[in-house]
Amino acid sequence: MRLYLCASLLLLLIPFTSSTAEDVDLSVVHRIKAEAFRNSQVMDHMFHLSDVIGPRLSGSPEYRQAAEWAVSAMKEWGIKRVELERWGKFGRGWSLKRFSAHLVEPRYVPLNGAPMAWTAGTQGVVTAEVVAAPLYESKAQAKVAYDLVKLTKHLKEYAEKNKGALKGKIVLLDRIPEFEPREEPLSKRFNDEGLARLARAPEPVAAEPIEWPITSFPIDEKERYRAYATLPLEVTEDYSARSMRVWGLLHAFLRDEGVVAAFHTSDEKTGGIIFVDDSASWEEGAPVPPPMIVLPPETYAQIARLIEKEIPVKVELHLEVEFYDDDLDDWNVIAEIPGGEKKNELIMLGGHLDSWQAGTGASDNAAGCAVVMEALRILKALDLKLDRTVRLALWGGEEQGLFGSRGYVRTHFGDPITMEVKRGHARLSGYFNIDNGSGKIRGVYLQGNDMMRPIFADWLAPFRDLGVETISIRNTRGTDHLSFDAVGLPGFQFIQDPLEYSTQTHHSNIDVYDHVVPTDLMQASAVLASVVYHAATREEMLPRKPLPDPLPEKKPTDIGVW
Repeated sequence: MRLYLCASLLLLLIPFTSSTAEDVDLSVVHRIKAEAFRNSQVMDHMFHLSDVIGPRLSGSPEYRQAAEWAVSAMKEWGIKRVELERWGKFGRGWSLKRFSAHLVEPRYVPLNGAPMAWTAGTQGVVTAEVVAAPLYESKAQAKVAYDLVKLTKHLKEYAEKNKGALKGKIVLLDRIPEFEPREEPLSKRFNDEGLARLARAPEPVAAEPIEWPITSFPIDEKERYRAYATLPLEVTEDYSARSMRVWGLLHAFLRDEGVVAAFHTSDEKTGGIIFVDDSASWEEGAPVPPPMIVLPPETYAQIARLIEKEIPVKVELHLEVEFYDDDLDDWNVIAEIPGGEKKNELIMLGGHLDSWQAGTGASDNAAGCAVVMEALRILKALDLKLDRTVRLALWGGEEQGLFGSRGYVRTHFGDPITMEVKRGHARLSGYFNIDNGSGKIRGVYLQGNDMMRPIFADWLAPFRDLGVETISIRNTRGTDHLSFDAVGLPGFQFIQDPLEYSTQTHHSNIDVYDHVVPTDLMQASAVLASVVYHAATREEMLPRKPLPDPLPEKKPTDIGVW
């Protein structure tokens, strides 16, 4: 009994040391959760961005309106340094003013559709016959690749055989959709099996050799993704941007032939949903095509069947658009809370502000912007002591190639081609991004940075009962954390429940407020605010991977299509 008592007293005299690698302040986590859940304003941010302002296409007045609203809102919260910062030169802007479409022969049907960005208007109401010039003859061929050069050649051959056949016509450019019952769910959350799969490291993949100039990627979809995923950011994103120039071949031909408009359609598995982005280039001087309209697969199929049966089809169109050349989208929104004893070091959080025009850009990416703004509001409202400066960024031009974040990184941190770094490179501890829809956070992608694994494990532990526990070594692509990772800076995107993101809302006409889950955004705001707080107060900066190698001297010069 005495030995037990003595041993107990000795234990009380030994200083308590946490077994965790990180000093997680649970009292702060409690306060963050309380503010995020009881006093949430995240859906107010969502409402203003999606319902009030609406789609925020790069280069449009609506994008600038959203940026200025965000500046004003954060100033009202007491954030003193909030500004618009130029990221570079974008190109010409474009805005949709009015659109309507009606089938008028063989009978009247109102047509639900949406114009693709950077196409011309109709110069008033026009009525024209519809003709079919499909790219592929079969569904199997359509799965191979979307070959615009082949399409242009096909149309030229059609025009040569039928001189003047396309003049004054509306052209169907896609095959007739073939419908099959959809068996997989349209909306889902990660289950234990799915999260366990993400937590497992992928099989090692050797990097594809880069051959210059890059003119095409493999035809097979899996091989193409593998090649694309292992190439550096500057190669893959520039490849995607330059491939837009190949559309110019098609656009110039359609314009020269006097085509009134062209119709595309969405995947037949989506059942009436329209997926819309751009067809024409935003680059100044690129050919402006006639109106390019996306129709739901059912509507497109109906028109295509009528034409196949040689029944005349006429459509009435009215499309008003406006082009801009005054750099409306050359800006990022930057806001910061100054730090204390390490104020020269930075923690950044962000998401992209721009969107496409068919919906209101709610899940892509007003949701991400609302979460990062809310996280900053929480930190400010709680008046938490932050050693490092916390800087928020809402990026422009993400949808066209991560332009806003890439321009910012080049200006402040380093060049991803030469790998020449700037003074600010040593000051950035880490960047945290939100841009995978409105699903709750379930974990984080490490981008191959194993040194971050124990750090995230401790940071996310207080949110395990909210479903946040998966740490994946995998790289995830397609959004602004890549701009930081490309120059060797710690940049991370969170794992989020997919919900309807990849099946229904991504770039579609139903990407609207109603398809966002409020409780998920509240959870994500709390997780992000906590991660940012602990990164800002951590004794050391976040560990980094080695600086990537510079890219070869030769650059892509002749970009083809997939």
